[in-house]
Amino acid sequence: MAASIIGFLGNEAVAMFRIRVGQEINSAALVADGYHARVDAWTSLAVLFGAAGVWLGYPLADPIVGLLITAAIFGIVIQSGKSIFVRMLDGADPDVIDELRDAAAHVPQVEEVTEVRARWLGHRLHAELNIAVDPELTIAQAHAVAAEVRHQLLHHLEYLSLVVIHVDPADQSGEAHHRIEEHAHDGLPAHSHG
Repeated sequence: MAASIIGFLGNEAVAMFRIRVGQEINSAALVADGYHARVDAWTSLAVLFGAAGVWLGYPLADPIVGLLITAAIFGIVIQSGKSIFVRMLDGADPDVIDELRDAAAHVPQVEEVTEVRARWLGHRLHAELNIAVDPELTIAQAHAVAAEVRHQLLHHLEYLSLVVIHVDPADQSGEAHHRIEEHAHDGLPAHSHG
């Protein structure tokens, strides 16, 4: 019983530390490891309850606790697996995309944020944004707006390491305006570029 309590306290302390540090450095693997330590902590405590149940004359307490532990482990595996699988596929949480879009949209002279793409490379996030500005701005002025968007994004998301900003005139914003219609050249068959 004492070993169960000590195991619970030790594993929970390790879990809290790993999860906190993992979130600080944006490490999905370290956060998953922290949740693994948390399951170990609760398993130690659950074993105590199972043993106590058997000692009090309830022999089914031990297998019931075993099933509960299995369910908890399965839940953590699913939760951690989804997070790591999304990272493996270069995915980014929709909240991160929204945060990028909101930070860029609050920069003066940004009329619209049309596309936002982001992907994780290890603990760092790389992002690409298309912004629309007044078509009357000079190239230098539009560049200054893009530089300010990049500056604001780097301040708002500390784990962001690379930001590419594409500037469009507001009357031609979005990927639809970048499509090259069907054409032929150099003896090649007709083709288009999307």
